[in-house]
Amino acid sequence: MTRRDALRLFAASPLTTTIVARAADTPPKRLTRAESFLGIHFDFHAGPDCTEVGKRTTPEMIDAIIDLVHPDYLQCDCKGHPGYTSYPTKVGNPAPGFVGDPLRVWRNATARRGVALYVHYSGVIDIHAITANPTWAAVKADGTPDKQATSTFGPYCDQLMIPQLKEIAGYGVDGIWVDGDCWGAVPDYSEPALKAWQAATGFTEVPRKPEEPHWREFLGFQRDQYRHYLNHYVTEVRQAAPQFQLCSNWAFTDHMPEPVTVPVDFLSGDFSPENSVNSARIAGRYLVRQGKPWDLMAWSFSNKEHKQKTAVQLQREAAIVLSLGGGFQAYFTQNRDGSVRLNEIPVMAEVAKFCRARQELCHHAVPVPQIGLLFSTAAHYRRLNSVFQRTHPNVDGILLALLESQHSVEIVSESQLAGRLNEYPLIVVPEWDYLEPTFRDSLANYVRTGGNLLLIGTESTALFRAELAEAHEGKLGRGLIAATPQNIAATYLKSFDPAIRTDLTARVRQLLPEPIARVIGASDIDVNVARKNGKLLVHLVNTSGPHRTQPIIDTIAPAGPFVVEIRQPKKPTKITLEPSGQTLTFDYHDGKLSVTIPSIAIHEAIVVTD
Repeated sequence: MTRRDALRLFAASPLTTTIVARAADTPPKRLTRAESFLGIHFDFHAGPDCTEVGKRTTPEMIDAIIDLVHPDYLQCDCKGHPGYTSYPTKVGNPAPGFVGDPLRVWRNATARRGVALYVHYSGVIDIHAITANPTWAAVKADGTPDKQATSTFGPYCDQLMIPQLKEIAGYGVDGIWVDGDCWGAVPDYSEPALKAWQAATGFTEVPRKPEEPHWREFLGFQRDQYRHYLNHYVTEVRQAAPQFQLCSNWAFTDHMPEPVTVPVDFLSGDFSPENSVNSARIAGRYLVRQGKPWDLMAWSFSNKEHKQKTAVQLQREAAIVLSLGGGFQAYFTQNRDGSVRLNEIPVMAEVAKFCRARQELCHHAVPVPQIGLLFSTAAHYRRLNSVFQRTHPNVDGILLALLESQHSVEIVSESQLAGRLNEYPLIVVPEWDYLEPTFRDSLANYVRTGGNLLLIGTESTALFRAELAEAHEGKLGRGLIAATPQNIAATYLKSFDPAIRTDLTARVRQLLPEPIARVIGASDIDVNVARKNGKLLVHLVNTSGPHRTQPIIDTIAPAGPFVVEIRQPKKPTKITLEPSGQTLTFDYHDGKLSVTIPSIAIHEAIVVTD
């Protein structure tokens, strides 16, 4: 008997017909994105070849996905980078052909099951819009129009994007994940952009390369315009649809590392399809302290080999995110008619079981400050020769060297540290050549009042030359300051040299001799210390194997046995390993407990019960 036959038989009796009718009147409540934990993203970037969109998009297809995975939300395609919509828009630029209205099918089916629906929509990047309206393009420094990036100074946002977002909201869709937006923005030399630049600054000359005067000011002006554009469409759409939830992919993340100044509802990004473990390690640790609900998206396939990833591979990518308290989703492509390849979904079902087993343990847990690795917004933007870009090898290299030495680390910016410096027993400044003077002075005062500061690289060391001299003479107050004057981040990203980790850990141990948690006897374990529901959690993620270089991981060798030492002011009543549910024996002496972990397959957390 097919599922459709079973549903027909179920609905045939008078009693069940009444129940179905009542259920249709009051569909199950859907979770908001802030409440959500697990999702699936689908897109296919419709183009001129898409002549039968919706032909195989059926309620049964969507039900099958929900039955297998039980997600909190789905994200389906709506408009990709080519600029053709995959729903029958009345505003402009639909795909060439439709069979019905696939977006209506997605919405009705998900609403009936109590599953939230978001859509994938390409923002700044819209090739079709530029082809149809050449003056909507951003203009390059050489005067030629950009082939895919629209101008945020032009009419594209008001004449096409906002009307379409309002049209999509009219379907009753829960929200939108805007792709190709902050990371699609480019320095714009269009006529409206140049007029706005001159009006804002009074400068008649326009810099076109980094060595020309006012280059940094010009890029800062372009960033301000992107923020204005983002705030404009968020505000306009929310006025029309107050419950519609909006997110711009990679906005206010390590790709755009700054305070959240636009009222988006959640933060999100799709990390690298290849070097995924490291990408998730970095992005997640910045998002933790941004003050917004957040999730990260894994690619369910290798873009390099065009093969589907294995369940264990995706489970580990999920574990990196979950252990930091975030939500998780995975990306699957759609067929050119918008239908989903259901044969790929069982892998996600296995990943979902892994995630759900950890939801109560992980979701919205709060990290316990240990090492704060400084991501300077001011210094990053001074180095950058584009509007926004995820290029920060100094942060990446030092973070990975610290993590692969089993230190619990957060990535923190100036805004995230405001009023919180003293919460961190150690702050690391990784090869920044500039800090805003007031913040630099705050770091110096942090040391004087008992904090510990580690400077890495020639540039960072030079910023605190006076304080290092004072410390040498024993005059810098109650804290400690130390420097490793060599630039090591880029070298570590190329070589992953264990000697660099050894030297770095020696410095860290001088400044932080008693971390909350220390792993002894294992080298491929990420450690994250957190709290939830009053309990101390020590997350342990198995990062062994060639995840940096091998696109498809078939197996992950278990890690263990190893020992974890945990500082605890009083003897706990119980130590468990979750979610496996093992009760662990432990030794406790002088404010420190020691426990042996027999084995970690992918992820477990030590839960300390007072």
